[in-house]
Amino acid sequence: MTSTDLAISCTDVEVSYTIASHRPLIRDLLRGQKPAAQTIDAVRGVTFDVHVGETVGVVGPNGSGKTTLLQATTGLVPLAGGTCLVRSVPTFLGVSAVLRNHMTGRRNIQIGLLAQGLSQDAADDLTDDVIDFTGLGDAIDMRMETYSSGMRARLHFSIATALSPEILLIDEALAVGDRSFREKSAQRLDEHRANSGTVLLVSHNLAEIRRSCSRVIWLEQGLIIQDGPTDEVLAAYEAS
Repeated sequence: MTSTDLAISCTDVEVSYTIASHRPLIRDLLRGQKPAAQTIDAVRGVTFDVHVGETVGVVGPNGSGKTTLLQATTGLVPLAGGTCLVRSVPTFLGVSAVLRNHMTGRRNIQIGLLAQGLSQDAADDLTDDVIDFTGLGDAIDMRMETYSSGMRARLHFSIATALSPEILLIDEALAVGDRSFREKSAQRLDEHRANSGTVLLVSHNLAEIRRSCSRVIWLEQGLIIQDGPTDEVLAAYEAS
């Protein structure tokens, strides 16, 4: 494949952040003593390419750098080193994604569609379809602050996939909702892939990874342990 077939190209990507290693005491702060700090290397020299139309799973234990890698790919966190090039601005879909708490679910849908480039008329025309997909019923006209995490995830998934984005980054967002909604979500992703959409899917649900992904990247402590065909990588991961 040529470079024109690439949707994502990451080379020697590094992400690090600094945290206080203990809770500062007031007396120490008054004395001008800063709390000790610790640098965390969340992603360490990761290199991989994803081609247009690929659905790639990302697995690894908690703290392995999976979410950080997705956030770096979409530009939500800065790189400490390396480069990450994308064909278009990715849509990041995570259960912790920010929605507007003081607005209703319906208003969040309208704003989300406008943010994806639709005109006001086009957003109005599509709003009812998105509402139907969420399955939230009358709760769609309640303020977001009243929603459970599962309801929020339903809403965000419905907004983010309404227009089949060119690059979709999913962080555990398929693990919520009832069986019916999970099946609808999986079907929508199938339709997205059929339109040559590119997906990076972080999940602890290995059955979903097997169903959706032809390739898997296994991360441990910010490093790629293995990158290859789904069955091959998951067999090694499960045996570790």
